Amino acid sequence: MTSPAAEATPDATRAWQPGRPVPVGALLRQQRRGAGDPTHRLAVAGRHWRATRTPQGVAALAVSEQDRDGLVAASAWGPGAGWALDQLPALLGDLDDWSGFEPRHPVLAEARRQHPHLRQGRTGLVLESLVPAIIEQKVTGQEAFSSFRALVRRHGTPAPGPGAAHGLMVPPDAATLRRIPSWEWLRLHIDPARSRTVVLAAQRADALEREDAPTGELTGEELERRLRTLPGIGVWTAAEVRQRTLGDPDAVSFGDYHVAKDVGWALEGRLFDDAELARYLRPWAGQRGRVPFLVAAARLHRPRRGPRMAPRRHLGHRDQMA
Repeated sequence: MTSPAAEATPDATRAWQPGRPVPVGALLRQQRRGAGDPTHRLAVAGRHWRATRTPQGVAALAVSEQDRDGLVAASAWGPGAGWALDQLPALLGDLDDWSGFEPRHPVLAEARRQHPHLRQGRTGLVLESLVPAIIEQKVTGQEAFSSFRALVRRHGTPAPGPGAAHGLMVPPDAATLRRIPSWEWLRLHIDPARSRTVVLAAQRADALEREDAPTGELTGEELERRLRTLPGIGVWTAAEVRQRTLGDPDAVSFGDYHVAKDVGWALEGRLFDDAELARYLRPWAGQRGRVPFLVAAARLHRPRRGPRMAPRRHLGHRDQMA
């Protein structure tokens, strides 16, 4: 018997013929914050689901894997359905141009050969990427993902259409984030330094969410300049937002606990610090982010036998690498 959710008529549909292989699940996974992220449900009921808050309103997006004829079929529900479908090619990497990138290292060349169709997607949505990036500052991934899940479940809204039946939730909007009291942030295991930064970002959301982000006119450098006018946002946070919002190939997450070490180990057999990584990436100026992107895609990382970053709770303000 067909469920009511399965019978829900989409508000809009799209059949996209990209003219290239598109690994839909792998590309949408770039936007997911851990396996339990309630804004994404991958490989559910034969489709990949995403809940988002567009400039035109909330939307639930369901995307099927590419079929034998090369079509990617998508359906969307909610007032933001049309916007979400218009942005589908960009979300699935259609604006990511790898021409001019030279691997320059056999490990990178092999990683590119093994993953020839993997690209960087872009959402065009600044706040959607910024809030979880702030939450991830100076804590373990497990802690951050747990806090973000709790934030969305307690203060987000059920996705429109059949998305809600799959547990899909839309992240809270800027107005909601501004109203969350300090004690509630602590219940979410988000310390005052990070919660203040989230609230400040929400207060300036209109200035951050400009129309040039979805259209491709906003550069990574300009987005970083805007972001870093906010106290508590530094190099690392700005890079994380540039990667997801713009699919910026030059954004590198300096200050990350793993990136420099893993790139150094994978390519030179020793651990880099951030300064060494910056020097090493100079030949790829303009596309530096592709190096850690390929290292991560190939799942190359240093052995994790040593001490790991311990979970931390009540932290002070993140330094300039935030």
